[in-house]
Amino acid sequence: MSTIIAINAGSSSLKFQLLQMPEETIITKGVVERIGLETPFITVEVQGEKKTEYPSLQNHEEAVKALLDSLKKYNVITDVNDIEGVGHRVVHGGETFSDSVLITDQVLSELENVSELAPLHNPANIVGIKAFRDILPNVPSVAVFDTAFHQSIPKEKYLYGVPYEYYEKYGVRKYGFHGTSHKYVSQRMTELMDRPENDLKIISCHIGNGASITAVDHGASVDTSMGFTPLAGVMMGTRSGNIDPALIPYLMEKTGQTAAEVIDTLNKKSGLLGVSGASSDFRDVVQQAGEGNERAQTALDIYLTRMHKYIGTYAASMNGVDAVIFTAGVGENSALVREKVMEGLEFMGIQIDKEKNDEASGEAFIHTDDSRVAVAVVPTDEEVMIARDTVRLGQAQ
Repeated sequence: MSTIIAINAGSSSLKFQLLQMPEETIITKGVVERIGLETPFITVEVQGEKKTEYPSLQNHEEAVKALLDSLKKYNVITDVNDIEGVGHRVVHGGETFSDSVLITDQVLSELENVSELAPLHNPANIVGIKAFRDILPNVPSVAVFDTAFHQSIPKEKYLYGVPYEYYEKYGVRKYGFHGTSHKYVSQRMTELMDRPENDLKIISCHIGNGASITAVDHGASVDTSMGFTPLAGVMMGTRSGNIDPALIPYLMEKTGQTAAEVIDTLNKKSGLLGVSGASSDFRDVVQQAGEGNERAQTALDIYLTRMHKYIGTYAASMNGVDAVIFTAGVGENSALVREKVMEGLEFMGIQIDKEKNDEASGEAFIHTDDSRVAVAVVPTDEEVMIARDTVRLGQAQ
């Protein structure tokens, strides 16, 4: 038995989950927020009750110390050495990392080298790694990458139609994201269907405020909707998804914005929010559309159509599909999204059972008995994947 802490460090936050392995039971979870800012706080869930403290936290190392002190204070652990492994979510591994990796000084150096590919995320992830290594130097630390699962995508699908030297010199290619989630739910689907992964073609739909669709063939990612950055692919809560790249200089000329400002607009002010003018929250947009807001309805239609298109595209590229998965906040909780995204795919053998879909909670199959394609809701659990890899690599050292 091992006690593993899974960490997702941001620039001013640190989300965590403490798990007992191999049972994969959650001991506690919580978040440290506003690190280095005014009124930082720690929230820890203790026996279903949230406990909040307000220590002074100037940096991530202080945040880690305060977090571990809180876990001891609430008798979640008796000593910091109770923690036998630390797993870190890292957004980008570039082409360097095709699997999770035990963190060494050399690995940290390589992470620094690929940080330019994810300048908003990787530096914060690295700060969190260093803070835990300083405080728990003898405990194995493992990096688990959002991009790693997609390193199996073939070259003809990850390269862009730009001068090849851009790929060679600058790493310009599709990387894909949400890989830990897609890997978890696709593996879980093979268990639910009681079939080996090398016998299945799966389309995984991770639909939250950010969203991506992935084609998984025989257990390997063979294509995914996000690209060089998470901006590409389907329309999302605030992200535009795919656009004609010529729009960027056009908008710069028309609005007077810099390229960085246009990209910021595409990332933070577009998608459901930009089209509807109402909200980035799918539930709000659905409500507004139901009340007759035409722009909200248009936003909803674009949102659903883009996902529908990717499912058809990936089924064609894999020469068939055995299962479709819906996961993440919207995918797990919106029967409307699941119904509308699947609508019109009956020719592929997909038949949705409306009653099963409407009543789905947790893991659930939502297809009819005569559907040739299985369709399921599978709640994602990236922390479990992080913990599994931490145990696997920690024991191997």
